[in-house]
Amino acid sequence: MTYDLLLAGAEPFDVAVTGGVIAAVGPSLPRDARVVADVTGRLVTPGLIDLHTHVGPGYWGIDPDPIAWRTGVTTWVDAGSTGAYTLDLLRRTFREVRVPALLNISAIGLTGRTGESRDLTNCDVPLAIDTVQQHRSLVRGIKVRVDRETVGGNGVEPLRRGLAVGDACGVPVMVHIGTTPPALDEVLDLLRPGDLMTHCASGLASPLGPAVRAAVDRGVLLDLGHGSGAFAFDVLERQLDLGLAPHTVSTDLHCRSLPGPVFDLPTTMAKLLAIGMPLTDVLEKVTAAPARALGLPGGSLTVGAPADLAVFDVRAEEHEVVDSHLQVRLSPVRLVNVATYVGGRLLPPSWPQDPPPWVALTPTQHEALARRTRQLRELLNDPLVDASGLAEQFPRKP
Repeated sequence: MTYDLLLAGAEPFDVAVTGGVIAAVGPSLPRDARVVADVTGRLVTPGLIDLHTHVGPGYWGIDPDPIAWRTGVTTWVDAGSTGAYTLDLLRRTFREVRVPALLNISAIGLTGRTGESRDLTNCDVPLAIDTVQQHRSLVRGIKVRVDRETVGGNGVEPLRRGLAVGDACGVPVMVHIGTTPPALDEVLDLLRPGDLMTHCASGLASPLGPAVRAAVDRGVLLDLGHGSGAFAFDVLERQLDLGLAPHTVSTDLHCRSLPGPVFDLPTTMAKLLAIGMPLTDVLEKVTAAPARALGLPGGSLTVGAPADLAVFDVRAEEHEVVDSHLQVRLSPVRLVNVATYVGGRLLPPSWPQDPPPWVALTPTQHEALARRTRQLRELLNDPLVDASGLAEQFPRKP
């Protein structure tokens, strides 16, 4: 048969695509395809799945498309940007990528910076249940942020309500942890097998006690959720010593973390490599593991799976990586994306947006953004080729 697309010469094997799904995998597949992409020596992975991002409307949201095409992230789980009142805004937003959602237990979602669960009337269980039931293909779980600023004096009551929705709809709950109260142990003790604790290596919450071990032992999943202030190298290193590795690796990418310290998912993956995690394990935590956690399509290079694909150069280049508290480690490998496909379609280049005006940036970040703009302008203002690279499109008659 003639394939639509063939990624030839890839590691670990060739991948052929027809009709938006993977049609064949194996070494040295026949070069019978409408488009043959030579990716010799490069790593082909399933499209990366970022389990914790903010791409919906509101204070934190970013446009994923300008990041997806250069990073290999094809599925962006919006982790609570929208609630029952605002979910339709997410549905109406056109995306190049896939955007499943975790519905915020607060119906107002993240329209502001924080505080969405201080008024418990926003945490309407019947409304959230109805919303999940009406949007089953989109909503894959519930998100509850539990920290001092978000819940105020309501303690773990918003989480109890989120879990009630999860029980009624048969979906997992992702809980954000941060500054106390409520106490971390009180949060963890409520979680069920299959629920997720994000910001699992937070330097603010420092989840290292016996309650974390008990939660993991009963099937609670740990998600990295890097974010602006929720990832500390020393905490994760201690967790690895205790056998508490994250089940999934996500960025919590939003308008404040995108200019740093997160930057993107491949950079976050390099941070796990920097503390000694093997590349194969890291890849599993951004593909198959998040797909299983939320029942998402993709996450594997198997025949019949969606042809969401990422192609990387894996370069043995030692480089510095930084956590949320400016601790630095050295990663031995740099992951450089060279192509990203969604449903077998190559994502086109897209220029990233600048951070919104409410994001405070350092002078160095401002200058870096301005320098990037100048460099792009200079690049595009140069003619694409000189005369030697052209053909006469309309030849003159002799």
